[in-house]
Amino acid sequence: MDLTESLKEAVVALKVPLEPVDREQGWTDELRREIQEEISVHRSMLRRHGIWNVRYVRLRLDAWMDAEGVQPGRLRDVVLGVQALVVEARDAARLR
Repeated sequence: MDLTESLKEAVVALKVPLEPVDREQGWTDELRREIQEEISVHRSMLRRHGIWNVRYVRLRLDAWMDAEGVQPGRLRDVVLGVQALVVEARDAARLR
């Protein structure tokens, strides 16, 4: 699966209304929308301007979720997975 497809799947996962367990883990509707929007913006940029632009993507979603007190769980795993893929792609792009 390529990076833009992974970003799309994360956006889709974050568009789904929160479940009670998500709220228990610290998610709010506002936080979910904001993180979904952040990922969506970067996905659009990469689709429009080319995947090589990944070197300009600076996702710090882990720090953002930590600051909001989000606990481990389904959505956090999705977000951190996407962030890790972006970091890998950015590092690979720098080596070229």
